[in-house]
Amino acid sequence: MNRLNIITLGTIDLVKSHEFFKKLGFDTSIRGPESNPDIIFFKNEGTRIALYPLEELAKDINPGQPPQIGTGFPGITLAYNAKSMQEVDDILNQAELAGAVIVKQPQQTDWGGYGGYFTDLDGYYWEVAYGEFWEFDASNMLVIEDE
Repeated sequence: MNRLNIITLGTIDLVKSHEFFKKLGFDTSIRGPESNPDIIFFKNEGTRIALYPLEELAKDINPGQPPQIGTGFPGITLAYNAKSMQEVDDILNQAELAGAVIVKQPQQTDWGGYGGYFTDLDGYYWEVAYGEFWEFDASNMLVIEDE
């Protein structure tokens, strides 16, 4: 097992979240009626993202004893790897205009890059970062070499 195909984000309001991500420029595929979708898949490059109702996602994990839905940092971040510092600024501005909360303004990082963070409508943390020496493959995926 050396592949991650889909990251599913449990969302409180599927329709609102869909509108938010469309404002960020994501192309999506809706399953079910648009006014009350069952699930939404992103047609993005690389690993796929899906939106799914939060309570249903918890029940999918364990129907008899679903994990408790709480508040706070869930211990997961999602990353968008930019190809320039300007792209970092542009993406964070676009996210804020779409309704995101910028939780870390773009700045130089301790690893030599440049980046910031925003939270989406459901509180998921998204890092938007640029590294001067990053390389991307034909699918726009970050190339991570062995050291």
